[in-house]
Amino acid sequence: MTIDIGYTAPAGESVLDHLGRSPSFAAKGKLAVIIAKTIQELGLSQRQVQQRTGIPQARISEICRGKLKDISRERLEDCLQQLGHDVVITVATGRHDGVGELRVERSDWTLAAA
Repeated sequence: MTIDIGYTAPAGESVLDHLGRSPSFAAKGKLAVIIAKTIQELGLSQRQVQQRTGIPQARISEICRGKLKDISRERLEDCLQQLGHDVVITVATGRHDGVGELRVERSDWTLAAA
């Protein structure tokens, strides 16, 4: 299902990056999108996801609906691993002045459409 919110993110970017929220919030949102897409791709029920991940079905439902207030990024990463994804954390070698960037990327598709 697609919902028209009257906003289109620039090419190659996610609308999550333009909500005025913290980069950590956007990262959690992107991880939740990948979880929801993975569940759909695998044809799993939320109960089956619960069995694989140990996360209660009600919490899986919240994750899939983007309700992420009380769940850590680490828990989302663990969920992805339990669903068969490799989660790779890379720290760029180049440093610069100011605050560094936090972003989530998936190697086989872009989150810009998410």
